[in-house]
Amino acid sequence: MTKFTKPFRLLSRTDVALAGGKGASLGEMARAGIPVPSGFVVLTTAFESFLDETDIDVEIEAQLHKINVRDVNSIERVSEDIRGQIMSVDMPTDIAKETRLAFVALQAPTVAVRSSATAEDAAAASWAGELESYLNVTKKDLLSAVQKCWASLFTPRAIFYRFENKLHRTKVSVAVVVQAMIQSDVSGICFTVHPVTKDYDQMVIEAGWGLGEAIVGGKITPDTYVIHKKGWEILDINVSEQKKIIVRGQHGTIERPVPPAKKTKQKLSKIQILALSKLCAKIENHYRRPQDIEWAWQRGNFYILQSRPITTL
Repeated sequence: MTKFTKPFRLLSRTDVALAGGKGASLGEMARAGIPVPSGFVVLTTAFESFLDETDIDVEIEAQLHKINVRDVNSIERVSEDIRGQIMSVDMPTDIAKETRLAFVALQAPTVAVRSSATAEDAAAASWAGELESYLNVTKKDLLSAVQKCWASLFTPRAIFYRFENKLHRTKVSVAVVVQAMIQSDVSGICFTVHPVTKDYDQMVIEAGWGLGEAIVGGKITPDTYVIHKKGWEILDINVSEQKKIIVRGQHGTIERPVPPAKKTKQKLSKIQILALSKLCAKIENHYRRPQDIEWAWQRGNFYILQSRPITTL
């Protein structure tokens, strides 16, 4: 019986308090037959047990009370102190052992390790972009990456976001998603409702070579495809030149130049665009609300890495 970890297949959308928004969503999709890379969640019980066993929770509470939200320096000082404390102590043996065993069961050489906050992905308050993710993590660096995700609940921007959205008096915990790493040939984002025109009959797909961090981090201008959801017609294809690509390196990820033959090439074919559109529509229909979806294409298959509600409509 596991106490601190759960595989995706044993989680659903009702498990946000245990697995965070990202973890609960991945579990929900895995159970619905969506092609999600295999993985598990280090549950909020692990984070809370870690804080309790190390007595850091009392110090965090005291530090957060010192914050003057109008003073950027006070937020940065408190953030540095809290994160330093979280990273300075060893993970308790029972949590570490269970996390390592779950990693071994995945049989993946490297994983993506992503923070998943309990206040995340709610329709009213999305923590998207506020917490940290680590790619191409090996078994050797797994526990450190998990603790870094725990610590990211207290980055300056996450603390400010908490106060700005009046969550500072709400209990916010963090789970950690550990997912088999997809070394994507092409990756990107799909908005199942047009994010600019807010047309519910259109979806927009963005696509770039390599790992999706290049798009999410604003390092490249992706291809953009607009699809009509009723007749499955591609309304617009805008191909962008891509000069650099993010791929797996010896330690984490690295940037490389895109080979000349691929720089101005369209990232997805029309057949791929329509196949991905229908997959994303299936996710939207499952959740019954517009979705912001991260996807990857590797060796002939699409994978869904994340799906969350679009909060700007």
